Amino acid sequence: MQTIRLGVVGTGSIGKNHARIAAALPGVEFTAIYDTDTATARAIAQQYGTRAATSLEEFISLVDAATIATPTPTHYPIARQLLEAGKHCLVEKPITENTEDARKLVDLARETGLALQVGHIERFNPVLGALEQRLTHPQFIESHRLSPYPGRSTEIGVVLDLMIHDLEIVLHLVRSPVKSVDAVGIPVLSRGEDIANARIRFENGCVANLTASRISPEKMRKIRVFQSNAYLSLDYQNQSGEIYRLAHGRIERETVEIEKGEPLQRELASFVECSRAGAQPKVSGRQAAAALELAIAITRQIEAGTPSPALPPA
Repeated sequence: MQTIRLGVVGTGSIGKNHARIAAALPGVEFTAIYDTDTATARAIAQQYGTRAATSLEEFISLVDAATIATPTPTHYPIARQLLEAGKHCLVEKPITENTEDARKLVDLARETGLALQVGHIERFNPVLGALEQRLTHPQFIESHRLSPYPGRSTEIGVVLDLMIHDLEIVLHLVRSPVKSVDAVGIPVLSRGEDIANARIRFENGCVANLTASRISPEKMRKIRVFQSNAYLSLDYQNQSGEIYRLAHGRIERETVEIEKGEPLQRELASFVECSRAGAQPKVSGRQAAAALELAIAITRQIEAGTPSPALPPA
């Protein structure tokens, strides 16, 4: 098995978890970490027995693949430089600040034949796998993603910070063009919206109602999917679920068996395998760009306070 030289760019709360997992992945040599905060980078490098690069150029020379866990405005320039140097990239969500930069990264990865994966972590949550096994034709989807105020990622609103996870999942599950969007949201502690709701209608008739808040006193990450004669209620956070079916004239509840696991570990392991084999990532740059486009449409509608027509084809 080919050993992959893996590195991490960014030493914030997410980057520290990337480093923890990178240091323990089989078939991986954790060769470098880079951050403009050199003191933190050195401390993490010492903790995990790797090297703190003094520049992005030095970092690039030390890796075959890299995860990028830096503030959103830096995703595009860092990923572009890595891809141009022939390095596989996993970029934390959202992929970039705007769809133009996202498409540029998608095109660059395609031209170079490199893996470009985006950190929509719930796609690696065992809960989603359990849902997909039982999914037939979703007719109504409801999701709630709530968290206390994070003190980070406040350069973007809650739609790009949290709701985008559920937008990517809904696009993946429904697989139909968006017909219309009706969204509302308000800023409370940030310049952008801190709480938002979006109702999305798809051309195949499915409706998704998504709520996201980062000013909640509690954490919640749940999704319910309604389809003919059944609905599934799943909890991403606790990795648990139930399915309700109509049988013999009454509703019966069944516990969904879920083999628990750490989504981030699964995500990074999958990225390494894609880098090694030249395979298509589970969450590609193209899929992340579609979620970003929808998130931006919702954000703009919230800012304007007017309903949105159908999105143009991706």
